[in-house]
Amino acid sequence: MPWYKKLHWQIIIGLVLGLIFGVIAAAQGWSGFTSDWIAPWGEIFLRLLLLIAVPLVLGSLITGVASLSDLKKLSRIGGKTIAIYMGTTVIALIIGLVLVNLLEPGAGVPEDMRQKLQETYADQAAAGLETAAQAAARGPLDPIVSMVPGNFFEAASSNRNMLQVVFFAIFAGIALLMIPREKARPLLDVFESLNDMIIRMVEIIMLFAPIGVFALMAGTITSIAGDDLGQIMELLRALGFYCIVVLLGLITHMTVTYGTMVRFLTPRSIGDFMRALAPAQLVAFSTSSSGATLPVTMERCEKELGVSEEVSSFVLPLGATINMDGTGLYQAVAAVFIAQTMGMDLDLGAQMTIVFTAVLASIGTAAVPGAGIIMLVIILESVGVPSAGIALILGVDRILDMCRTVTNVTGDATVAVVVAASEGQLLDKSLLPVSN
Repeated sequence: MPWYKKLHWQIIIGLVLGLIFGVIAAAQGWSGFTSDWIAPWGEIFLRLLLLIAVPLVLGSLITGVASLSDLKKLSRIGGKTIAIYMGTTVIALIIGLVLVNLLEPGAGVPEDMRQKLQETYADQAAAGLETAAQAAARGPLDPIVSMVPGNFFEAASSNRNMLQVVFFAIFAGIALLMIPREKARPLLDVFESLNDMIIRMVEIIMLFAPIGVFALMAGTITSIAGDDLGQIMELLRALGFYCIVVLLGLITHMTVTYGTMVRFLTPRSIGDFMRALAPAQLVAFSTSSSGATLPVTMERCEKELGVSEEVSSFVLPLGATINMDGTGLYQAVAAVFIAQTMGMDLDLGAQMTIVFTAVLASIGTAAVPGAGIIMLVIILESVGVPSAGIALILGVDRILDMCRTVTNVTGDATVAVVVAASEGQLLDKSLLPVSN
């Protein structure tokens, strides 16, 4: 197959063209045209992915759990998955803290620029503070309470409630596992058919991916810059070092942590893994939502990496809900950066508090764009840094959100491959279909 017909290359071309068009549109004053006629196609692509996320989790997770031979196997896979997710999140946070303390990006932000950033993004910061205040007012067990839906249909009506959908699907799968097989079979057939239909819908949606990614990228550039390209340049001059530290942390985590896991805990090579996952990473970059990317991640893991449906249907939806390595690393860097910019010194105890709070916060962070900023406010409050300081980083948050979502999705896929290999449920490479 020619290289230009492969999906990941088509998406890369769409991404690059969208970036070029966005820059030209900002320079030429076409932001209104882009907002009215280009960006909506990206919104359609994003909505199509979000449309199938809940039924995909429901169908795949119920059939995956019900297909297990016994509850011991479920508890073994579940315990292993959660332990690895929590472990990689802690590693990501430590990497972020080491880099931000060594490089000190906040020390070089001029006082006048700090004041200008706070004034420019004061309204957005206030909105984030209000939402975070509501989250912080919850009791210590509220995250567990909110995980259990009072009404399934209400939970399924929003992708922000994905953890509730995951809870119901696992609960339903366990119940089907406990009743006689002949009685469970009719309902299992329904969910298996639903799962097959959703996978086919994913394939259809991905035909639209290059156009959708082009539109999302163009819309992102013009939404940040408006009709003034110099605004992006000014932001990058002020916050460029901070962005570099975050990106360096994300790249280090993906190459060292995930690379080591793939290299030594699975039979897959790092090159094969990255090539197979590339379309999902590109969709994650353009949508900034691991929840929206979930259908693509599952398809690539099953068809290109050989992860069994039993493992992928459990590990990946759970990962899209609780595994936020990229978000956690960004929050660690951002918290210390804001403190440095304000002339505050966070001791070891405060930074350990950041690790503990960020790990807990990652479980409840919605898999949607911008949710990490709300959790950052809670982290800042926990270490005594003025939460209004988020205004300093809001200008570049959208760009970094795209990058940290790529890390989140890569982490989900890494754990899926590792768990599948440990369970003997990773297909031999020779049995996989020819990659597209």
